[in-house]
Amino acid sequence: MKIVQMDTFKIAVPLIKPFKTALRTVNTAEAIYVKIICDTGVIGWGEAPPTLVITGDSLQSIETTIQTVIKPVLIGRSLSNYEDIFREMNASIVGHSSAKAAIDMAVYDCLSQHANMPLYQFLGGYRDKLDTDYTVSVNSPQEMAEDAVSYIQQGFNVLKIKVGKDDSSTDIDRISAIREQIGKDVVIRLDANQGWEPKEAIRVIRKMEDLDLQIELVEQPVKAWDIQGMKQVTGAVETLIMADEAVFTPKQAFEVLKTRSADLINIKLMKAGGIHQAQAINSMAEVCGVECMMGSMIETKLGISAAAHFAASKKNITRYDFDAPLMLSKDIINGGIIYQGRNIRLSDIPGLGIKSIDLTGGAGDGN
Repeated sequence: MKIVQMDTFKIAVPLIKPFKTALRTVNTAEAIYVKIICDTGVIGWGEAPPTLVITGDSLQSIETTIQTVIKPVLIGRSLSNYEDIFREMNASIVGHSSAKAAIDMAVYDCLSQHANMPLYQFLGGYRDKLDTDYTVSVNSPQEMAEDAVSYIQQGFNVLKIKVGKDDSSTDIDRISAIREQIGKDVVIRLDANQGWEPKEAIRVIRKMEDLDLQIELVEQPVKAWDIQGMKQVTGAVETLIMADEAVFTPKQAFEVLKTRSADLINIKLMKAGGIHQAQAINSMAEVCGVECMMGSMIETKLGISAAAHFAASKKNITRYDFDAPLMLSKDIINGGIIYQGRNIRLSDIPGLGIKSIDLTGGAGDGN
């Protein structure tokens, strides 16, 4: 089975409500879709959203990297040698993890279709159902509390709260207001998106512990490069600390694991460069007794389907952040994972289970 064609498409889907973090505000989910066609007629799909403040990738850089760098390397290559395909793709250009992730998921889509297996089974098949959390954007304490109540009423029982913007005392007010409104039974996770300094993070987290706000974990409290600072926070608080932007590559995961700088690791395909590298990160973490969460960017159901299939295939991935498609004003994907409130069911259709894609709404011409 050889790759004979590779096309890219631009898509844009408005969000129902702006998504706000300490790093950015997103009003529209944009992405480059990749379509790989094999000589057998098998078609694989992948997605790469631009996330300049995290991965450094723009729509233009993703499309250019795929069309001018990766495509010439992979056209004509046999997928039976997919280990070498990933090696050559990663060697062809430094960084550009989102572009690589889109190709990677399209290749795995083709491989698992060829094997006549849904991707989660092809990768290990540990489970076929997941529960996602729902993210509360950073806003005023009152608005965040109202949003939290709304999501609980929709059936979600785990909330991921964005903090790290403005002053830390406001973050305490935000979480206090949310906890007061939703009660003690709902799980709360915080994501500071690198918004605090180490001593500030320790002070804020300890204060929340003293207030008995019952925070399950805090994601990336300090700058991505500050491994020592994250280790300092991890050792000084009882709350679990999770590395996110600090871990893109297996090498970075090794450093975090070796130094015990975090209690958990958040894997995202857009950071790792796809499933192939994500497997290495998860395997290292599992050997070290560190559980992983599977996260995502603001992606459509295409990219989230790939992430969910990978997450479902691995025992060590125990937490899931796959709410992005629920934030979109429309679903342009026919097929893929199936949402039932917070519950996600993986299709038994081979590959990612993509039946068709509406490329008319904001999509560009294929190349």
